[in-house]
Amino acid sequence: MKQNFYNIIKGKFLVSDDALKNWRFIIFLSILALVMIASSHTADKKVHQIAKLSNDVKELKSEYVDVRMRLMQSKMESKIIKAMEKRGLQPSETPPQKIMITTKE
Repeated sequence: MKQNFYNIIKGKFLVSDDALKNWRFIIFLSILALVMIASSHTADKKVHQIAKLSNDVKELKSEYVDVRMRLMQSKMESKIIKAMEKRGLQPSETPPQKIMITTKE
């Protein structure tokens, strides 16, 4: 048992007669580790991209709410009256009348 441990530490399993299968296994583990590292990096990139996109969505939503609020305020009758007074227009004193068109057959 003690001798096997020393052989592993000295690396004799890499230069012995049946070292080819050990090397194949080590290369397989190395390739597997590289694939796992690449997968992890790809997942991290996607997480950062998702976080960036969610921040962009939040900004766009707040901009939408702000623009909608300004639009609703600009549509208010009092704002329109003030804007038209600067141009010299005033609201009518008499209410509008509905015109009915009847056709004779």
